[in-house]
Amino acid sequence: METNRNSCRDIQICYIGGGSQGWAWKLMSDLYLEEALSGTIRLYDIDRGAARANEIIGNRLFAGEGAKSQWNFVTASSLEEGLKGADFVIISILPATFEEMRSDVHAPEAYGIYQSVGDTVGPGGLFRALRTIPMYEVIAKAIRAYCPKAWVINYTNPMSICTGALYRVFPDIKAFGCCHEVFGAQRLLLMALKEELGIEEPDRHTLRTNVAGINHFTWITEASYRDIDLFPVYERFVEKHYHEGICDKVTDFHFMSQNKVKFDLFRRYGVIAAAGDRHLAEFVPEYLGDTDTVKAWGYALTPIEYRIENKKDLNEKSQAYASGQSPIPIEPSGEEGVAQMKALLGLGELVTNVNLPNRGQLEASHEIVVETNALFSRDSVKPVMAGALPGNVALLMGRHMQNQEMILKAALERDTELAFCAFINDPITAGLRLKEAKELFTRMFESTREYLPDYPALRQ
Repeated sequence: METNRNSCRDIQICYIGGGSQGWAWKLMSDLYLEEALSGTIRLYDIDRGAARANEIIGNRLFAGEGAKSQWNFVTASSLEEGLKGADFVIISILPATFEEMRSDVHAPEAYGIYQSVGDTVGPGGLFRALRTIPMYEVIAKAIRAYCPKAWVINYTNPMSICTGALYRVFPDIKAFGCCHEVFGAQRLLLMALKEELGIEEPDRHTLRTNVAGINHFTWITEASYRDIDLFPVYERFVEKHYHEGICDKVTDFHFMSQNKVKFDLFRRYGVIAAAGDRHLAEFVPEYLGDTDTVKAWGYALTPIEYRIENKKDLNEKSQAYASGQSPIPIEPSGEEGVAQMKALLGLGELVTNVNLPNRGQLEASHEIVVETNALFSRDSVKPVMAGALPGNVALLMGRHMQNQEMILKAALERDTELAFCAFINDPITAGLRLKEAKELFTRMFESTREYLPDYPALRQ
């Protein structure tokens, strides 16, 4: 790798899950617009055909006019080949198929349990974790063997548990988890600033926000713009839009939210819930209930059938991009992976929210991965001390933190009984009778049995 004051060349990136039709395309677009970085991206995926398609797409994109940098995309035939000599490792994988996800999301509905996402907490989040952790054990060991000094960027959910697994297997790993949910709360603060004070500021990076919590259940405890305390501004904004809600970003219906859950949590606890409503509702399931409850709170469930149809659409786009039938869209993704890499390479500094093991940056009794701000600089990510959450919020958080500890331990030790303890301790399933809980757990366990070969069956 060649580095000077303004640029870095010959950077080596290994992308695990390199057949991605979401995060990978966003990365391509952001690198296309970034003139300070160039190098090679080795794409590794168990679906080698998908990785090969992205190789073609990436090389076609950077061969065209307008690219501000030079990147070469190569399909790696093995994890070892992808990782050897890597400066950065990006992980965004889908653990299992849509059929396993169908069980994650929809099997609990027979028991009156609805999940808006099903990838972080609740029954869906637990089984997704059990499937994913063995994969992360393999990845962590491979990173230790082939590129122990590489920086590892994790995008896979459940974010906290996956990132925690990397550190449990390889304690000296240089890894952090990235999530864009906090950005939505920052956009709302910009909307409040404009609406209440007439100040139009398009860049959320001009805000100063103290971020504290765990992934998808993150909170902003302080917020300011220059010398303006934004909490009174946000409070007026919330009161104005509390009943009808307001969208901070136009997106697909299944991901749309009116932010009513976020507003209600602010009213109740006095701090800003920083994740999207679809995630927040799974941590505080009184906002879930049934489909009528979901509709009343102004967000949508994301059924697996939608994801299946969307995958078909993405496959068609992939073919069209790879063949040259359609131009590859170029626009800033809004993600911060490239900015983080630049800072780690010594090309400036960056403060942003990331997921790291708790070393005191969040005042909590649980030593799990937490989400706070961190300072990125040359070969360094230093968490910013976020302090403590208000006691009432800490109580809500504590149960989920305890569960994440149990799930990670259960996954690493292949302990089905402990996994079940976490299953019934989750607020989403807490209302089930023991017999019902065992029935549902067993049904979901058997649906994903192919990915859990080392787990014994649950005692009945």
